[in-house]
Amino acid sequence: MSGVNLKWVNTTLRLKGSVVHAIYKNVLWCGFFGFFVSILHHLQLPVSQPILGSVIPSIVLGLLLVFRTNTAYERFWEGRKCWGSIVNNVRNLARQIWVSIDEISPDDKDNKIAALNLLVAFAVATKIHLRGETINDELEEFMPSSRYLKLKIMNNPPIEVAFWIGDYLQQQYYRNCINSYQLTGMQELLNNLVDNLGACERILKTPMPLAYAIHLKQLLVLYCLLLPFQIVNSLGWWTGLITALVGFTVFGIEAIGLEIENPFGYDANDLPLDLICKTMKRNIDDLISLTPSARSPENNASY
Repeated sequence: MSGVNLKWVNTTLRLKGSVVHAIYKNVLWCGFFGFFVSILHHLQLPVSQPILGSVIPSIVLGLLLVFRTNTAYERFWEGRKCWGSIVNNVRNLARQIWVSIDEISPDDKDNKIAALNLLVAFAVATKIHLRGETINDELEEFMPSSRYLKLKIMNNPPIEVAFWIGDYLQQQYYRNCINSYQLTGMQELLNNLVDNLGACERILKTPMPLAYAIHLKQLLVLYCLLLPFQIVNSLGWWTGLITALVGFTVFGIEAIGLEIENPFGYDANDLPLDLICKTMKRNIDDLISLTPSARSPENNASY
């Protein structure tokens, strides 16, 4: 039980991964302004205006913040589902390539290994593409240098990698290494990978409407500026602290929405894309270490 309590305390006091660094200036300004209003009240100036609480009802601001956070989390969760689908489709397509495609020449096994590496390359290229980065040497180990150099000049590298995989599958069909049903199944998995790429691009390129983001920020600032005038008569010198706490709450919720609405970056709250890609690489390496059982001649027949 003490271990659970210690973990709870550590999580509560943890700064890495929180939004404190993004909002602390706003919180301090709220506290200073509240303290300033309490000084004016102490000097018996008419700053106590409880009626200002009706200017921006708390329930209205709360609903706006909830909508903002839910919208951002939906984007985060959709991104996670897309990458989960990428992992599953890579595993299924790799398994089918490794088991179903016949090896009728000495180079066929090496070509299959190259195709499996291209599946990992698709995931890595998708990660780099979503982060808006240029192709780096992280991809170099998964393909020949000629293809790597070709990839560096492409506008959408994952699409080029998907083309290479699809071209390989088509070649195996022409060589009678797979039948039409197997080709259709593998192409469907490849299409799913491209669909997942498109879904991630949709998340990335569809930001929160600017007018909504601006209006929410304006309401947050206005609410925190009006709050000290509402509570100073009741709280006195505590006005600054309470205003800072309220600012910490509302600005923190808004900052969390900003933090998670683009889940493809490097922040602590973003998806662990590097780890996901490394996991896929380990899965492919494990698969390559396995030897499929010999296929019977009747399974090689075309339908």
